[in-house]
Amino acid sequence: MTNDPATPVARIGADELTPSDPTPGMSRSLAMHDAGMWTGVVDTEPGSVSGWHHHGAHETTLYVVSGRMRIESGPDGAEVVEGGPGDFLRVPAGAVHRESNPGGDMARAVIVRCGTGDPTINVDGPAGS
Repeated sequence: MTNDPATPVARIGADELTPSDPTPGMSRSLAMHDAGMWTGVVDTEPGSVSGWHHHGAHETTLYVVSGRMRIESGPDGAEVVEGGPGDFLRVPAGAVHRESNPGGDMARAVIVRCGTGDPTINVDGPAGS
């Protein structure tokens, strides 16, 4: 990434997204990963629950475009947040969590992660397990 004011705006088309960072139960597609920022989308089937994972040193924000998203985190996964279209969900760096789709329609969220290192680390379970 550059701080050059002459650098033009770029477009990444939907047909240019590539499969990325697999976690069981969800499908992520990468738009861009450059200079500490990961950008893409995640699609989750109705009734699907992902595996437990965290995003290392990356702070993550999800913007729910469609469907419902539920995120479990904290000791034994007891903290639960849920969002729908138009909601933002924040996942702090290192927070072990899993995502699910409690609704009857496909869920899609836009993801932006800022940080360094591997953007997704799959683990066996939440803290306290």
